[in-house]
Amino acid sequence: MSTGRRSAGLLVFRVTEDTGERDVEVLIGHMGGPFWAGRETAAWSVPKGEYGPDEGPEAAARREFTEELGMPVPPGEWISLGEARQRSGKTVTVWALEAEVDLASVVPGTFTMEWPRRSGVQQEFPEMDRFAWCTPEEAAERLVAGQRVFVDRLRDRVRGTAGSPDA
Repeated sequence: MSTGRRSAGLLVFRVTEDTGERDVEVLIGHMGGPFWAGRETAAWSVPKGEYGPDEGPEAAARREFTEELGMPVPPGEWISLGEARQRSGKTVTVWALEAEVDLASVVPGTFTMEWPRRSGVQQEFPEMDRFAWCTPEEAAERLVAGQRVFVDRLRDRVRGTAGSPDA
């Protein structure tokens, strides 16, 4: 059953040619907070977030990038990678942007939650606690399953084998 929730994000990438073939490295973040602590596989995400009816997906992607990395979105052309429906029923829309981001300059945004549960204690956690440039193979292991398709679409696009981003 669809929850009607929508999320948008920006997948920053850089082109590589280490193997003689054009490829990419993507910038992804490890989700912060106690639920994700100590987890690596399927615990990383494209910088993204939910938006409501009063905000467009592009504006949400820009806002979330800025909140999660603590820096403005780098200049450049946004490339649509389309949408994908997650297991939760949420629809995620992602754009790619070729840019360099200095990971030492990242200042992650935070959120507050009760932790430990039912303790009455509010603690602050980073939305994403670390970031990394990853090859598509590394990203396939680290990203939550429903977001892996965006790396595949980007890779196809950079290699010149892309069809429709929603295919």
